[in-house]
Amino acid sequence: MIAVLREGNREDFVLCVTEEQNLVKKLVALSTRERIRDIRDLPMSCEEKKHIRWVVDSQAVKGNKRLCQRYSSDRVKHYSHTPLDYIRSVRQTLELWQGIMKEIGGKFGTSVLSYFLFLKWLLMFNIFSFLVNFGFITIPLLVYDPLPSIPPNVSFRGLEILTGAGYFNYTVMYYGSYSNETLVGLVEYNMQLAYFFTIAVYMVLCGIALILSMASSFKTNYVLAAPASSGAWQLLCSWDFNITNERAVRQRKNNLRVQLKAETLLVPFVVSLMNLVVPLFYSLFYKFEHYSSQRRQIYALVVRNVLLRMSILAVLCYYWMNVVARTYSCWESVVGQALYRLVIFDFLFLMLGSFFGEFLSKVIGTTLLPSLGVPEFDIARNVLELIYAQTLAWIGIYFSPLLPAIQIVKFFILFYLKKVSLTQNCQPPRRTGRAAQMQTTFIALLFFPFFVGALSMVAYTAWRLTPSEQCGPFRGLNNTFSVVGVWMDDLEEIPGSQWVVWIYQNVIRSEIFYFLITLIILVIIYMFWQVTKGRKELICLLKQQIVNVSLNIINRTLNMSLIECIFGNMYITFGVLVDSDCPSYYSSVFFDSRRPGGRFVPDA
Repeated sequence: MIAVLREGNREDFVLCVTEEQNLVKKLVALSTRERIRDIRDLPMSCEEKKHIRWVVDSQAVKGNKRLCQRYSSDRVKHYSHTPLDYIRSVRQTLELWQGIMKEIGGKFGTSVLSYFLFLKWLLMFNIFSFLVNFGFITIPLLVYDPLPSIPPNVSFRGLEILTGAGYFNYTVMYYGSYSNETLVGLVEYNMQLAYFFTIAVYMVLCGIALILSMASSFKTNYVLAAPASSGAWQLLCSWDFNITNERAVRQRKNNLRVQLKAETLLVPFVVSLMNLVVPLFYSLFYKFEHYSSQRRQIYALVVRNVLLRMSILAVLCYYWMNVVARTYSCWESVVGQALYRLVIFDFLFLMLGSFFGEFLSKVIGTTLLPSLGVPEFDIARNVLELIYAQTLAWIGIYFSPLLPAIQIVKFFILFYLKKVSLTQNCQPPRRTGRAAQMQTTFIALLFFPFFVGALSMVAYTAWRLTPSEQCGPFRGLNNTFSVVGVWMDDLEEIPGSQWVVWIYQNVIRSEIFYFLITLIILVIIYMFWQVTKGRKELICLLKQQIVNVSLNIINRTLNMSLIECIFGNMYITFGVLVDSDCPSYYSSVFFDSRRPGGRFVPDA
């Protein structure tokens, strides 16, 4: 027999083994609420009830483990060989950089991981861009004329990789090498229409993709996500649970056989140098500035870097559209070469930025000035570098259709370069940010002002600037958009196509049409804003109702004497925390009165 003996009298209460087992078996089968009620009603002392509760809880935990193991075993037997699971497993195995992403997230948290996810997203963007341009513009021209018209005195010397001029100027890399004819083969292929509509449709699809991604991310991370206040939700949810080193990357040395032309490379060198040096000074400001959260620090750096890069791009675009377009006979290819050099130099200076901004900071912080310490990964500066690089690709899509291929190689190498620099030179952030909401901000910045600015540059070129008369698919036209008018004139001669001409003349070219479209969009935005506002209020009301029901249940089932009886000398009191975003919503939490001040104070 196992006896539970009270101190006063050993013979007062003796519980046999069989009786205790039966009682425990009966209590284990009950729900938690019924179990607490039955234990409370037992004619025993608090010590005896504590013993019974400990035995019952132990048996319940063992039973739950066996149940989970049996359930997991049944699921493995049932699902392990389904075709859907096999396809899902193969897709996850083939997913690009999956293991590296887990490693980065585990060591540095989701805030730093959001940069690499953004880089991967932009890489996929450029792969799509390259496939579209190569498939609809370049391949038809190569099929019709596979050998480019390269002068005999021009040969590839290697320097073109840096300058983008010379041999590349006679290839399909730039606008000037594309024909303005209708290619005749198995089918007729109008290169003017193909070039115009490929670029136009691609830019429209990019805008739609950015808007949808931004809307989806905003809905998930701002509208539906519960706010992280300084109360119970922050206590329970603010810890970054992903928190859990590959020296490589040798810089190749190019043996240049000719001297660099300073007048050709001066502009991209100065621009890239400014983009490198100025943000590094911005990054030093946070040593003297005090922010209440990491998000505000990042946003302040983002605003400064956005103003810097937008100013640089605005000056360059003004120069290209007002000086280059009036000076050179094939000015589109000249602008394409300038953008190619900017992309190449931006990549070279990104590598230098990783050295000066992260490696030297680590050396200085660990040897010369230990008070600085090991640097953290500058998310704001690195994200703006990606957005700036993608903006160059969008602007250059009209002047250099194959520029996305350079971006693919650039982003692919940059991913591994930043990963090595991160693991070797940086430390995990002291404070974790809201990574999901930061991702929304990144996409919003990519859309406005950068994508909108690039779209405005391409649209202005197509509507207002006169194409070169000696090169390119639009030679001889007043502007690029005139190709649509020429196409409409051809359609008028085809029976049954008059309705397309009518739509173009009365709808597409009508200012009222665009006014109505804008008005409809504004009304839809207002409606969605009102729906979102109503849903947030409904969520607050539902939260309040949940808390009210919980309070009523607790008031009916629990009392202080029972809690003190079961938990011994651990005294518990009940309190509420107010949600700052829903003033009417109170979240319940238990406080340990033995803590300083009589309550449990969550970390801010």
